[in-house]
Amino acid sequence: MDLVLAQFVTGLAHASTLFLVAAGLTIIFGVTRVVNFAHGSLVMLGAYIAYSITTRLPSTPPAFFGGLLLAALAVALLGALLELLLLRRIYAAPEIFQLLATFGVVLIVQDLVLWVWGPEDLFAPRAPGLKGSIELAGSVVPQYTVFLLVVGPLVFGLLWLLFRRTRWGIAVRAATQDGEMAEALGVNRAWLFTAVFALGSFLAGLAGALQIPRESVTLQMDLAVIVEAFVVVVVGGLGSIGGAFLASLLIGLLHAFGVWWLPQSTLVLAFVAMAVVLIVRPYGLLGRALVATPPRAAAHAPFRPADRRLSLALGLAALAALVVPLVLRPWLGEYLLVVMTDIAILALFAASLQFFMGHGGITSFGHAAFFGLGAYACALLLHKAAMPFALAVFAAPLAAAAGAALVGWFVLRSQGVYAAMLTLAFAQILWSTATQWIALTGGDNGILGVWPPDWLSGKATYFVFALLVTLASLWLLRRAALAPFGYALRAARDAPARAAASGIDAMRVQWLAFCAGGLFAGLAGALNAFHKGSVFPNVTSIAQSLDALVMVLLGGLLTLSGPVVGAAAYHALAVELTRATDHWRLLLGSAIVLLVVVFPQGIAGFLRQRLERDATSVPQAAASAPEALR
Repeated sequence: MDLVLAQFVTGLAHASTLFLVAAGLTIIFGVTRVVNFAHGSLVMLGAYIAYSITTRLPSTPPAFFGGLLLAALAVALLGALLELLLLRRIYAAPEIFQLLATFGVVLIVQDLVLWVWGPEDLFAPRAPGLKGSIELAGSVVPQYTVFLLVVGPLVFGLLWLLFRRTRWGIAVRAATQDGEMAEALGVNRAWLFTAVFALGSFLAGLAGALQIPRESVTLQMDLAVIVEAFVVVVVGGLGSIGGAFLASLLIGLLHAFGVWWLPQSTLVLAFVAMAVVLIVRPYGLLGRALVATPPRAAAHAPFRPADRRLSLALGLAALAALVVPLVLRPWLGEYLLVVMTDIAILALFAASLQFFMGHGGITSFGHAAFFGLGAYACALLLHKAAMPFALAVFAAPLAAAAGAALVGWFVLRSQGVYAAMLTLAFAQILWSTATQWIALTGGDNGILGVWPPDWLSGKATYFVFALLVTLASLWLLRRAALAPFGYALRAARDAPARAAASGIDAMRVQWLAFCAGGLFAGLAGALNAFHKGSVFPNVTSIAQSLDALVMVLLGGLLTLSGPVVGAAAYHALAVELTRATDHWRLLLGSAIVLLVVVFPQGIAGFLRQRLERDATSVPQAAASAPEALR
């Protein structure tokens, strides 16, 4: 019984800190509608700044806790600058592009923190005045744990008073429910957004600062905390502080007792809980349906089959991709072949995501699940079932499509960020299974010796094979996008009511597109397994899903060639920057932020706009010219 009480108190303390992070995230989303992936970076900055301040001040309670508050205020200022300099410029862009911009900020902050504080883990002093322990019902509990237990409910109460009893809070609530009406009544939305972002950043910085007496300060804490915070926000309901408080209690207690009772489930228990909640309540515990807004994609012109010039250009590009690495092989060796094989596989992976995301409006944060399913299915069929290479490559995407069919049945009953987070939950469940089911997957040791047959064993031969498979798959996806199925899919995205009145079963069309995306992602995973010669759990990780998302958005979400352009630009830039400098994250993140600000439609989207503008300007100029010049 004593141990149960100790775990209960520990879970509540963890929930208290988690609530601070989630409350800041949900406040920012509730008002600005920005999915701030850099929120974890603000938590990390709060921890590092608090460490630097507290280690230089006298070891007294006023100095120590004053240093924690000072660190939180510094993070609030940095958050306000982030909103002013970056996010204010892209509020008109789709939410998913704002996520991409904040992902770039994550890379920038990681490198800056590494440059300032170094790669080593840092250990802060224990909180003065709270170094001892107290006895609760026969159980010994650290005093600082009890202090954290109190902080969460106290902050929750203060936030309730702020938003319910102050003029500023009423303005925030009005902007959350109807921003345009609030602005018409005199609310300055621009500065309100800045103030809200500063408040959310302050809570994130405070959460990070409060953690330093309990945990080491590391460069990996940003990603860990943001994923858990997203789980809390989605389980509680987007924009609901009360929901975030309840979800924090749920996730904190699940974490505490999961470590004790089910140690093998600690990596995935929170995601299982999120999946169950969203299946039962698609908008979270206290959330409401997202306010319907006209989709920004509705104004997009219909896709048209390529004309003769574009077809010729695409053919020449494919031929160059095939020939150039082989021609340059005597000078560059096999390096360019390996990089081009990576790009071909990643282009197929990104195209599989873009197919249902760009045409169907279904956002996925966990597309790596199907990439990993294809890779593991291929490796297991090869090793466990002794299946020939050709059959393994054919069966792997079918396994991924089956997984997508099951996941899509649940995901498509939610919408927006809720659906995206549900895909992340399933991906994390698969990642946990791959990590902990050692007898089947090898765990972190992976499955080794996944090599193609002898006739494909050469780097050049396998490059040609992978490129031809990718080109054939891209052709099939393009044909599907330009077929009646593609038009039905976009109709269900842009005007679901009109599509239903026209006899289009939107759910069925989107589900089939989701399955097709899983099929081609599984094919890319199988190609990657044979290319690398092994399969590890990281093929299903969050980072792999983010890479696919970044490639799609960089290339252009609403362009057929966007995934190929994005994969080539992102992977080539990442590889070359990694070779050139240790601060590649800073440069890559800066490039991502710059591209989002300058080319919010993506690289391929920008080029297409320029070509269309040039094509329309010529006839107009000819029409306005004097008759003698025609």
